[in-house]
Amino acid sequence: MRCLQGSPALKEKETDMTREEITDVLEEIALLLELKGENPFKVRAYRNGADIVINYEGDFIQLARDNDLAQIKGIGDALAKKLHELVTTGSMDYHEKLRAEFPQTIFELFGIPGLGPKKIKALHKELKVASIADLKRVCSSGEVAALSGFGKKTSEKILEAIAFREQHADRFLLGEVMPAVQRILADLRSHSAVDQVEAAGSVRRGKETVHDLDFIVATTDPEAVMEFFVQRDEVKKVLVHGATKSSVHLENGVPCDLRAVSNEDFPFALNYFTGSKEHNVAIRGRARDRGYTLNEYRLAPIEGREAPKLKPIRTEAELYDALDLDYVEPALRENMGEIEAAEEGQLPKLIELENLRGTFHNHTTASDGKNTLEEMAAAAEDLGLEYLGIADHSKSSFQANGLDAERLLAQIDAIRAYNRSASGVRVFAGTECDILKDGSLDFEDEILAQLDYVVASIHNVFTLSEKDQTARLIKAIENPHITMIGHLTGRLLLRRDPYALNIPKIIDACAATGTWIEINASPLRLDMDWRWWHRARDLGVRAVINPDAHRVEGLQDLYFGVQVARKGWLRREDVINCLSLKQVEKALEEKASS
Repeated sequence: MRCLQGSPALKEKETDMTREEITDVLEEIALLLELKGENPFKVRAYRNGADIVINYEGDFIQLARDNDLAQIKGIGDALAKKLHELVTTGSMDYHEKLRAEFPQTIFELFGIPGLGPKKIKALHKELKVASIADLKRVCSSGEVAALSGFGKKTSEKILEAIAFREQHADRFLLGEVMPAVQRILADLRSHSAVDQVEAAGSVRRGKETVHDLDFIVATTDPEAVMEFFVQRDEVKKVLVHGATKSSVHLENGVPCDLRAVSNEDFPFALNYFTGSKEHNVAIRGRARDRGYTLNEYRLAPIEGREAPKLKPIRTEAELYDALDLDYVEPALRENMGEIEAAEEGQLPKLIELENLRGTFHNHTTASDGKNTLEEMAAAAEDLGLEYLGIADHSKSSFQANGLDAERLLAQIDAIRAYNRSASGVRVFAGTECDILKDGSLDFEDEILAQLDYVVASIHNVFTLSEKDQTARLIKAIENPHITMIGHLTGRLLLRRDPYALNIPKIIDACAATGTWIEINASPLRLDMDWRWWHRARDLGVRAVINPDAHRVEGLQDLYFGVQVARKGWLRREDVINCLSLKQVEKALEEKASS
């Protein structure tokens, strides 16, 4: 996979303003206009503009700079002038004036599940709510419960959401921090005084959320490297600026530490600061048992104890070898059996990103996606994929413009026609079919039978008991037309807890029926959680890594799905979409006939 190998693809900025930043401004304008109660057509114009900016195939930024946006359908003269102003000056007067009408803290409210512009507008107008602190106060006092359109239950849910947010306030999604990680690594590698540099900590282990970023550099001039680091444009605040360690806050609020060591100390420092704490404790204990002391600087004999003479250690692999262990990949360092497996030579050869040959759970403009079938297929081919599955929402997901049977059958025909006319990536026809409250499916069996595969997912009624929610899923799993279960627990990281579910029973049901379980690679989901995959693998349950992509850029999220698979001890042979096109066609046929 050309653009995905190693890490998410990041494009260099062509100007001081990126498409993503322009899109953010337009979407924020739409939100502010909604808060003001402006004409919905005006609101929609800015939302449509945001979609055009992010999806335009040409050099949008250059056209905006040249004030030549009139050629793009959907960009009117007024918006074109505003975008020219934004790209050439870095700000838009209209946007700034709108922002000035509201307290800046009001944007916090959009991060609370269940609060849209209409509800926020009512809270702001009736109760003067302008921040999460205000919202918590009026919910606790009972004022929100008495407000028209809210009620006691809504007020209680808002308080629960605020408590959840407070509990995770110092955590960041892996997907949110990875662009910064890549930029920092690239900058440090470009410095002449840096011999080696790696990200450490939770990022290196592929954890789904992180508290901070850790970087280790090997250098003979640490002061020069530290000065270079704290002077980066991305640094918002310098907390510590020392000779060998600096701590900063980045613009996105993420704490970031840089430690400088010698080349001789580098493998020990990298290992120590990669963690996890539990892995480190176990490794240090193993070193003591063999007569050594291990810390972030060295592995050395304990004074007064006999121990075998050590060979020079220049890498982490040599450090593990000195302790009679196979090299433990960072993803596995959680003290969950990896040390015993390393001692016995039983560590798995983990899946690599380049092993992926295709993917299945993706959306198009037919439901709530932002790109057409043809655009998604072209993007998949550009990434070097052999096949792509289209699984637009089913009719019960009305909020996502879900397809009814007639529209789904028309899409199947369109996909078949595409495959006859195109010579590139093979497109499979699927659906993301809602699992209804009673465990039945959103389409009849005769419709599902006409598809290449079916992703079955829950999109509503999250509050069932564990027993009922588990029974609901198992009933769907037992339908022979179901190929895979999508985003198993419904969690949204740092936003929403998973619904109550007996995951071992679900895994057992999938093992019994041959149903695949998705690793939803969206950084907001990363579901099923990596902690369950070792068990699922041992029971023969196959994983399928899907980005749940709603636009072409979303295909890049496959990277994060691979990180989950690696943490779950998965090998290439455990993941369905590592199969070639011919092999996956056979696997789909076998699943359909099982």
